Amino acid sequence: MTEEDTGQKPGWLNRLTSGLRRTSSALNQNLGDLFSGARKLDRATLDELEELLIAADIGVSTAAKLTGKFAEGRFDQEVTGDEVRAALAAQIAEILSPVAEPLAIDPGHRPHTVLVCGVNGSGKTTTVGKLAQLYRDQGLSVMLAAADTFRAAAVEQLQIWGERTGAPVVARETGADAAGLVFDAIEEARRQNVDLLLIDTAGRLQNRTELMDELKKIIRVAKKLDATAPQSTLLVLDATVGQNAHSQVETFREMVDVTGLAVTKLDGSAKAGVVVALAEKFGLPIHAIGVGEQADDLRPFDAASFARALVDLGPEAA
Repeated sequence: MTEEDTGQKPGWLNRLTSGLRRTSSALNQNLGDLFSGARKLDRATLDELEELLIAADIGVSTAAKLTGKFAEGRFDQEVTGDEVRAALAAQIAEILSPVAEPLAIDPGHRPHTVLVCGVNGSGKTTTVGKLAQLYRDQGLSVMLAAADTFRAAAVEQLQIWGERTGAPVVARETGADAAGLVFDAIEEARRQNVDLLLIDTAGRLQNRTELMDELKKIIRVAKKLDATAPQSTLLVLDATVGQNAHSQVETFREMVDVTGLAVTKLDGSAKAGVVVALAEKFGLPIHAIGVGEQADDLRPFDAASFARALVDLGPEAA
């Protein structure tokens, strides 16, 4: 599959491969050591392979599933490192394919409202800005709402993204009521007949009940204007936290109706395998992944490309 086939800009697959290098290098170094030549696939080899996958944050149950499937029809046979990588890429793509869904904007709702949430430092504001760029490039009109009213820096950052992308930003003074701002933003987006409203919210600490309650309040207020709002609730996860991402998903799903995930900072971690673990455990759509700071370094999630980059196979031939 070529970059044109996936609708992705030239160079993205190279950036994806480069962004996953920390994970793929560690994994492939270990695979190379384990399968330096053809090796018999016995129980000890499978156990070592499973440990390598767990070390890449693919997760215990997912690692067991992958090694078990690989062993089918191959147990006690000679296998090479290339065979292992190809098989793993195919199996990982099979796990990821059902959740690889671009964030679809419903033209029947103007605005289609996307509430973006996550813990402190996960990259929410940057993700909002990059999504604005992505959908502006697709010809949609976009408005941003700076509902992180606790931090002046967050508002300023979002306003910079608004200038870059040509998207107007609804903002208020520091400390303003976030729910009231969201109400005003939806009204303004309606008045301007905007296609997409992206709402940046304050970072939530999982153990801070009052912050989570505020998020629920924002949703209640939004529903006063539109019973179906927000049409999407996007949880942003920082890949560098590895398996801790699981508890974040669980906590936010208890509080709000998380409809999809965006995984950021994959280039800053050797834990990119957590994407596979999240897909296997939760089955939530993974709308986008980020591998850098530039506007086009957040792209829709493609299962096959990610799987091949994870094991450093490179893009498939056209």
